[in-house]
Amino acid sequence: MTSRIVMAAAVVAWLALLRFANDYVLTVLVLAGIYAIIAVGLNIFTGYTGQISFGHNAFAAIGGYASAILTTDRGWPPLVALVAGAGLAVATAALVGYPTLRLRGHYLAMGTLALGLISYVLSVQLEGLTRGFTGISGIPPLGVGSLVMTTPRGYFVAVWLLVAVATGSAWLIVHSRLGLALRAIRGGEDAARALGIDVTRYKIQALAISAAYASVAGSLFGHFVSYISPEAFGLYMVVLLFTMLFVGGIGTTAGPVVGAIVIGSLPEVLSGFKDYRELIYAAVLIVILLFAPRGVLGLF
Repeated sequence: MTSRIVMAAAVVAWLALLRFANDYVLTVLVLAGIYAIIAVGLNIFTGYTGQISFGHNAFAAIGGYASAILTTDRGWPPLVALVAGAGLAVATAALVGYPTLRLRGHYLAMGTLALGLISYVLSVQLEGLTRGFTGISGIPPLGVGSLVMTTPRGYFVAVWLLVAVATGSAWLIVHSRLGLALRAIRGGEDAARALGIDVTRYKIQALAISAAYASVAGSLFGHFVSYISPEAFGLYMVVLLFTMLFVGGIGTTAGPVVGAIVIGSLPEVLSGFKDYRELIYAAVLIVILLFAPRGVLGLF
């Protein structure tokens, strides 16, 4: 009953925002929704599988740059470019994951951090492809045929429908046979192996799924803003993502979405304190860890 009430309240809030919110508020919520998609994917890998990834900015960058390059330089339709970027991110996750996911604990964290750093360096150095720090501008808006999204309101509808799809599919994954294996791995890799679970294979699958989420979000960001640069996919993104997970409730279905809304809205709520933004994020995270270690959703 409680979940139905929450869902009903979310739908009512979504409809109210769609009807009454101005473009500025909708823009903030679109960006929060894009981060929510990445966070939902990261939650599958970190929250449910128990693996640490400091490199999910790399998968978002793959999606963003794939869409930008394929649409501006090659003339591909935006939706096709988005799907191609997701495929490339999944392939990269599988390729990198095979050796990396044999590591555990802080070794795995450092390995994924290296992936994020490498992606940043490549986006800067491959100027002929990515245009370096100048970035890629003129990325066309997302659309299909004559239906093109050119306003924050249109993106608000599309992005938050995708957030709903991403969250729903994550719930289905977690409650499937794959999800049972992932949670067994989180409980203990050695015990999971003793039960006959192919730990490495399932960890690669979890990473590939979460990479697809991140790539789609990266593509959405590029098409919405119409510009991307290396700074959009730096390590600061990783800090934000983990803050969102812990604030909302890591290892919960809706936690990443709640965290994305809270953290995504904070800069606007505290716009007068923008010089202290990182300090405020840190303070919020410390308070959550001390008084609500299960996140905001854990309070209810």
